[in-house]
Formats: sequence, C-alpha cells, structure tokens
Amino acid sequence: MTLQEQLRGTGVALVTPFKANGAIDWNALEKTIQHVISGGVEYVVTLGTTGETPTINSDEKLDVIKFTFEKVNKRVPVIVGIGDYSTADVVKRLETCPLEEAAAVLSVSPYYSKPTQEGIFQHYKTIAKASPKPIILYNVPARTGRNMTAATTLRLAHEVENIVAMKEASGDMVQCMQILKDRPKDFVVVSGDDAVAMPQVACGMDGLISVAANWFAKDVSDMIRAALASDYATARTLQFKLLDAFELMFAENNPGGIKAFMAIGGLLENAFRLPVVPVSDSLYKSIEAFMNK
Repeated sequence: MTLQEQLRGTGVALVTPFKANGAIDWNALEKTIQHVISGGVEYVVTLGTTGETPTINSDEKLDVIKFTFEKVNKRVPVIVGIGDYSTADVVKRLETCPLEEAAAVLSVSPYYSKPTQEGIFQHYKTIAKASPKPIILYNVPARTGRNMTAATTLRLAHEVENIVAMKEASGDMVQCMQILKDRPKDFVVVSGDDAVAMPQVACGMDGLISVAANWFAKDVSDMIRAALASDYATARTLQFKLLDAFELMFAENNPGGIKAFMAIGGLLENAFRLPVVPVSDSLYKSIEAFMNK
C-alpha cells in the first residue's frame, strides 16, 4: 500500500495519558491505542499537539514512540510528530529518533518566531532533506502565530520531493480549495479540524487527522469513509450526531476537552501537565450530560 493510500481516511492524534502525579500512564495509552484501532481508524499519530508534546521531555518522547510502535504492532501505520521552532533541533531529532517503523513524519510549521513565507519554505526544505521518512506539512496558524499560505504549500509540494502530504488546519476554506486545485496529483491533503472535515472532504481532501477519534473513533472514521465514498447522506447524519460533541470538546482547550470525554468514559485519568489544566467544572458537567443522554 502506498503512503497516499495509507493516509486516506482517518488518523487519530493520540493523547498522552498522565497519572495524577504527572507520570505517563502507559496502561491508559495502551488502552487508548486499542480503542482507536478497534474503532476503525486508518492510522495513528503519536506526539502531535493533542499529545501535549511541549510538556514531554526528550527521553519520554523516545519512550512514547517505541511504546506506540510496540502496541500498534503494525496493525495500522504510525505517523510520528517531530516539529519545533528551531530548524536545527528538528534535523537533530529526525536523525536520532527511532523512525524505522514510522510511515511518515508530521512536522508543524515553525512557531513563536513567526518566520516569513520564505523562512517557512527553507525550514521545510532543510528538514525534508534530512528526514529518513516522508514529511507531512502541518499548518495550524492559531497555534504557530503564522499561516503557511497556499502559495508556500504548493511551492513545497511541487519542489521538494520528500514532502508528500499536508495537514491543513487554517480554518480558511478558500485557502484549502486553492491547495486542492493546484496540488500535485499524488500530494495528500488532510483536514486538521474535526468540525469541518466532512465538508472539506467534499471539496477534495483525502481525510482527517482527528482529535475526536480518541473517543469517537468509530463515528468519526465512518463519517470520513462515507464522505470519501460520496455518501453524503450518511456523512451528514454522523456529522450532525457529533456536532455538539465537537463544540464541547474545543470550547476551552485541546486536549482538555477530549481528555474529559475519555475520563468520563473510563479510558484515562483527567490529568495534565502544566500549563495545560482540566476543563472547568461547568464544562465537565456539560460533557457528562452529553455522554449520559
């Protein structure tokens, strides 16, 4: 199966479960991996934003990668998140992380330093050259402080051989359609936004890297598969079923919202590392009410 085929459908950006004392909860991570694979996701993404990666140290990241490979056990592809605001640091990690079993690397656009479009282009060109695995671009300007424009995305897609896909989370539908209109035929574009992924697939996207699938794995995967098959009646039904959940999930922060769903469902403790904190009591009660109705 080609990477393009592997990325078609739903990937899940795995949470990193913690215990109340702040330690990684390996048992809960294994349960989460089993839950999402049983729910039918096409692949998993480890050490993404939803995994609270900025609060995980270098040694822990290596352990999380190895643990994920072990527990997934080649049942679905694994994408590894490796991104930073320092190009040199990303290159170093690409050269030292255990990526032999990874299908690809998801790398967020440089954050905080707010580089120009040329800076973003040169960053990705440099890391793509260093990477032993194909690179998936990740544009999420709400977190990075700088949008990666359609022109920059298309330049990278056409000019840099080892850049094969993009996770687009700008929220700009016109920008998304510009990328879809002019992308290379084998360049994969997936949504990074659960709430609008279904209409984005209708516009031509190849799937979704989902937060919600950590808990709603079956419904999200079924929704995206239906949309990819142009069965929009089924896809809309599932979209409307999930819409209130999406609203609750992202009302305050991510992964605070999805971890609340998972904690109520018994998959993990509602625990975080600062500066991330649990959702407010009122939101938690609203999520409980949604899950109990």
